[in-house]
Amino acid sequence: MSNTEKYQMLDKAVIEQLNKVSTATLHTALFKRGLRNTYIQGVSRVNSKKVKMVGQAFTLRYIPAREDLDTVAAFKDPEHPQRLAVESVPEGMIMVSDCRQDASAASAGSILLARLEFRKCAGFVSDAGIRDFEGASAMDMPIFCAKPSAPTNLTKHHGVDLEVPIGCGGVAVYPGDVLVGDGDGIIVIPLEIAEEISEEAIKMELFEDYVINKVRSGSRVIGLYPPNEAAQQEYNEFAATK
Repeated sequence: MSNTEKYQMLDKAVIEQLNKVSTATLHTALFKRGLRNTYIQGVSRVNSKKVKMVGQAFTLRYIPAREDLDTVAAFKDPEHPQRLAVESVPEGMIMVSDCRQDASAASAGSILLARLEFRKCAGFVSDAGIRDFEGASAMDMPIFCAKPSAPTNLTKHHGVDLEVPIGCGGVAVYPGDVLVGDGDGIIVIPLEIAEEISEEAIKMELFEDYVINKVRSGSRVIGLYPPNEAAQQEYNEFAATK
């Protein structure tokens, strides 16, 4: 069974909708559903371009490194989990690394990131650092991490599992979960409700666009956001024209 057969894959229409909405809106939509811990802490977008990231998670779990196992020779093993992950993540998915929020060492560098980009990976996410930070910032593939970090991953991180539930930046990430990343960071959406959340977020952003235009025209926030009865009626008439 291939990795993508383990779970449902997102429809292109849902991906298109998620590309149109912000992580801030998605967080609020999930919060309304009772999901509070959906924002990956301590990571930010590396790219100098304002790239948007939308895709499903392909996970890699690390444990703390041990000196007798994590030597440079370990990379000669064709089954080394980090190398195996880079060569097996399906096109259009996001490689997500659980490094226990330890950014004192890297979780990838320019060579592995370039390979992921060539393989049309939808993004790279790590709660550790990355090497070759300046080069990574010029890439088109979305990259999110904690900070620049020169030390090789072998000094702190020992890869153990692919495609298992992980914690990244304090958030549970299950294989196939949907990640959306922008300038504010990354939101994790359970796959089962991704379509519903995308539809809700589109509606929320239409309302917020309306509110912003009203505020810029001099309207007070009280009674507008959230709307009182009169404001809601005016918005309903506005939305009917869209």
